[in-house]
Amino acid sequence: MSPAPFRSILIIQTKFIGDIVLASTLAGNLQLEFPGARIVFLCEAHFESFVVAHGIASEVVAFRRARIRGNPLERGKELYAVVRALRRFHFDLTIDLTDSKTSRVVSGFVNARTRIGYNPPERPLKLLERQPANVFARPFGFGGQHFVYRYLSPLEALGIDLRVTVPSIQPLPSEAAKALVLLDGHHIHSNAFVAVHAGASFKGRQWQPERFAQAIDEIAAETGLGVVLVGGPDERETAARIVTGTAAPVVDLVGALSLESLLAVLERARLFLGNESGPMHMAAAAGTPVVGLFGLTHPARWGPVGVPSIVLRPPMPCDCVARDLCRRTDPSKACCVWRLEVKPVVDAALEILARTELEKERAVRGQWTGRTVAE
Repeated sequence: MSPAPFRSILIIQTKFIGDIVLASTLAGNLQLEFPGARIVFLCEAHFESFVVAHGIASEVVAFRRARIRGNPLERGKELYAVVRALRRFHFDLTIDLTDSKTSRVVSGFVNARTRIGYNPPERPLKLLERQPANVFARPFGFGGQHFVYRYLSPLEALGIDLRVTVPSIQPLPSEAAKALVLLDGHHIHSNAFVAVHAGASFKGRQWQPERFAQAIDEIAAETGLGVVLVGGPDERETAARIVTGTAAPVVDLVGALSLESLLAVLERARLFLGNESGPMHMAAAAGTPVVGLFGLTHPARWGPVGVPSIVLRPPMPCDCVARDLCRRTDPSKACCVWRLEVKPVVDAALEILARTELEKERAVRGQWTGRTVAE
């Protein structure tokens, strides 16, 4: 179909910060295709200021995940409030990126003229479920395999050409200035440190803290770079184990940064080292080279995009090391990353640092070429 002159667009993206970063490519293309259109995200309340401040959307309607996952009364009240807020916009296009039972309910009640969903959906609809979409996107559009092409696929369904294919999100000037002051206070120089994120949403996705500590010591000894730990408040225990296990000095900023400040710190890093996570995608969107540590999740689907990177994953099929904890059919709850040894991680970090140093020299001579390597 040829694109209609949409003026009010809802993007339903109720997942996590990494998904928000990847979905920013969809929003960027829509902004270019429909200048002046009102683009609204439905997302978790914690992401509201980040999405609006960085121009990913002009406005946000926020929901609270804890209430959506609460008892039936809490869930009903939250859904009612969300739908009521959304209907005030009189959307003429909704794009359901979440592709869940709840997101389909929301899309149906908003009832825009054009409603995009996936065919087939990620999970088959149950007997009494209704698919409100009247325009269908392929699970992965434009011939891509990475999940960013799942979020770009609605453009293909609308007949819109791709102009933005990788996320690019730069820190706000005020946050960039604050990051410089913060780093300077810890005697850390811009572009002279490794940002390390050792957390993840599930224990099985977290490379062992003692291995992070050993890798940090070896990278710091070899390069002389500083080390800054980043992460959310619920990752402080992991950070403490790393700090006590390292000989190299480590600046611990875990739990101390807003998402806006985190992006600014990541943008100043020489390298990001961490588990498959939202901060990994934030670092890549800010232009920072990445070494990403993966388990059962395939890097071809979820690896960093748009920057020099190496992704490490143990050989598959995995010889399970946590049978009492793993849920092998769910990549977010499998512990395969625990099988990664320290040496390949250190070697990958040193390789990326060496390669990007050479690329900086080529850039000065006007010869820069970027590429991503997955191993």
